[in-house]
Amino acid sequence: MAKILIADDDPDMRLAIASVLASRSYQIVEAGDGHEALRKLEEEKPDLLLLDLLMPGMDGFAVVKELRHTEEKRYPDVPILIITSIREEAGQRRYELELGRKLGVDAYIEKPIEPFVLLRRVQEILSKGGKGVETD
Repeated sequence: MAKILIADDDPDMRLAIASVLASRSYQIVEAGDGHEALRKLEEEKPDLLLLDLLMPGMDGFAVVKELRHTEEKRYPDVPILIITSIREEAGQRRYELELGRKLGVDAYIEKPIEPFVLLRRVQEILSKGGKGVETD
């Protein structure tokens, strides 16, 4: 089954998401901030990254920048599903203002997360190799 990295600074949120995903036998890896998420990406090679945008230290915006828009483009093909309380439009605007680029993620779910919406999005992204952008 697919391996999914959940990067969120809220341990309760990680637990809730992990519980939902484990119910479908996904293998779960967790990270509490952006630096740990990048380390776990390298160590674990997950099939999908679920990423919160607002985290202390290195936030989700910086993680996306590191993965998609630096010279190295570390893991440019790992699908990213944003899970955050920031509305998609606000997140996209902030990123575009900072970098002049689109966020470059595969899907976006606003908190609070509906379990069935999460499972559907994860399945859609994994089944099509992370192509396309969808929102809920």
